[in-house]
Amino acid sequence: MTRNEHLEWCKQRAIEYVETGDTQNAFVSFQSDMRKHNETENHTALELMTQMFFAGHLTTSIQMRKFIEGFY
Repeated sequence: MTRNEHLEWCKQRAIEYVETGDTQNAFVSFQSDMRKHNETENHTALELMTQMFFAGHLTTSIQMRKFIEGFY
């Protein structure tokens, strides 16, 4: 699987949680899945995502969706 294919898979899985309003599992799913591919496991925005999540800036589905969809 290419980097881009893997990234899209990660996004799709996380967005499934977002669509049910479960931002916590969207966060966990995305973080876990991103670390399963050698080209995405150390993506610099994962640390930012962690900081934002625990600071309460990714608590709504809209916030979480926007952040996840913004990954490249």
